[in-house]
Amino acid sequence: MEHIKQNFSIKDLEHLSGIKAHTIRIWEKRYNILTPNRTETNIRTYDLESLQKILNVTFLNGHGYKISRIAKLSDPEIGKMVKEVAATASEENRAINSFKISMVNFDSNLFHKTYLNLINSKSFREIFLEIFIPLLNEIGLLWQTDTINPVHEHFLVGLIKQKLYLNIAQLESSEDYEGEELYVLFLPENEIHDLGILYLNYELNFHHKKTIYLGPSMPLHDMRYLLDIHPNPTFISYLTTEPRELTEFLNEFDRVLSKDKKMELNLFGSKIQSIDPNNLSSNVKIFKSIPEFANQFSN
Repeated sequence: MEHIKQNFSIKDLEHLSGIKAHTIRIWEKRYNILTPNRTETNIRTYDLESLQKILNVTFLNGHGYKISRIAKLSDPEIGKMVKEVAATASEENRAINSFKISMVNFDSNLFHKTYLNLINSKSFREIFLEIFIPLLNEIGLLWQTDTINPVHEHFLVGLIKQKLYLNIAQLESSEDYEGEELYVLFLPENEIHDLGILYLNYELNFHHKKTIYLGPSMPLHDMRYLLDIHPNPTFISYLTTEPRELTEFLNEFDRVLSKDKKMELNLFGSKIQSIDPNNLSSNVKIFKSIPEFANQFSN
């Protein structure tokens, strides 16, 4: 159990709950919401129960309950009220908080239980777009601020990938494809963050499009063979780490895969967000988000 984080600073609580440290201190002093431990140098520390409580308090406060009212409730009463509010209000915040707790405590059972509760009322696509994406955005900020270790993010992403693989397999088994388009999904060499490209594979299958998924760190010259079998695919890549200059990657793509015929390349990811599309070749398209890309199949 030594790998499980048991103690948190007030900054950790701020990052995990979204409540400013200054506000947490006021809640402690005025309402006794939390009772932190103190180090020898008088620095506040909080345990997992405190983290769970601040997440529950934040949830209720965000749904219109005044902190003065919440403070009068016992911990069991707070937990009961959270369940009651969650039953009639939006599930998103409650689910995100549960996923955060499962990540911090490396609790895969809690992750799966939370997911199963969601899947009773939402589709996988809704869960991914409405809950997993906001959750992952928060998680990225958390480890950048040293609130969590990157190992926490890897744990959570691994569990999300399990659900993605399962749902992709279910869609692919139908073989209910529309049109002749073929999409080849890959990440360039040294690019290993494949969650985004995996979800794009799911999204394309959801819209009955045929795909070939090649995965992370794929050398472009090894993909040349595909064109002998499938002469007109659309290539899709997702860039997050930018292991080399984008222009170098695009030049190699043109040289290796677009030598005889211009091949369409669709790009996603954080490293293309600031690019001016007017500065790109006509065969290269950039998308700011996956929904922006998916909407073209819904029209």
